[in-house]
Amino acid sequence: MSDINKKPSVIFFDIDGTLVTEDKNGIIPESTRAAIDETRKKGNLTFINTGRTAFNISEKIKELGFDGYVCGCGTYIEYGGRVISENRLEQSFCRKIAALMRECRVTPVYEDRDGYFFDGSTPFNETLRNFLDVFVDPSIDITGRVEDEDFIFDKFVVWMNEKSDTEKYHTVVGRYFDIIDRGGGFYENVPLGFSKATGIRCILDKLGIPLENAYVIGDSMNDLPMFQAVPNSIAMGGAEQVYPYVSYITTSIMDNGIANALRHFGLI
Repeated sequence: MSDINKKPSVIFFDIDGTLVTEDKNGIIPESTRAAIDETRKKGNLTFINTGRTAFNISEKIKELGFDGYVCGCGTYIEYGGRVISENRLEQSFCRKIAALMRECRVTPVYEDRDGYFFDGSTPFNETLRNFLDVFVDPSIDITGRVEDEDFIFDKFVVWMNEKSDTEKYHTVVGRYFDIIDRGGGFYENVPLGFSKATGIRCILDKLGIPLENAYVIGDSMNDLPMFQAVPNSIAMGGAEQVYPYVSYITTSIMDNGIANALRHFGLI
């Protein structure tokens, strides 16, 4: 038996649109619960790999059963309940970026591992309201503001509007962050040198598991780094924008997509 076959498989799951429906209902199909439980019983390891920062992973996600978490697109990593990697931005730098975003006239949400920060002086729009409805649990405190003494962030997102200075935004932010175009004027900004792919490499290196034993499942453009980093890459059905970048396309989330993907690769 090869060394590869002696090692467990490691499966990295995106959250929104992959494990949980991307709407106000936030449904986790029972087939997903059963599939994750079954693959873990077979000795495989399961990890969350998400753009969400650590505080915004709800208990209903955690209770599915995971060995660790890659959060904030690789800026914060946990394994076995311990932090094994983290990237902390300087508060002075965070304040500089917030001031520049005001000049660019965009609508930002600053994402720290411990909470969200909003800027009440920037334009409010319906897409931000939808973000709060879909991605933010009602129990989460949303009173944090950029003026607060503890203002700091790991990454941030912005929405453009007709008055935004898009050229300045791309020029300034691109010096320090990888800008991910999520479509519809929505951009995710991750510190240069960090991504869902760097999070995977960190975990595999720590566990001594070869790349061939890694599997990734996602549905959006911020999953692109992990799709490109891992040969066994899986897109959820309906996520046509990422189909060209994966090795396998499963069914949709509500059509047993996770279970069908794990079954296809012999993981359950």
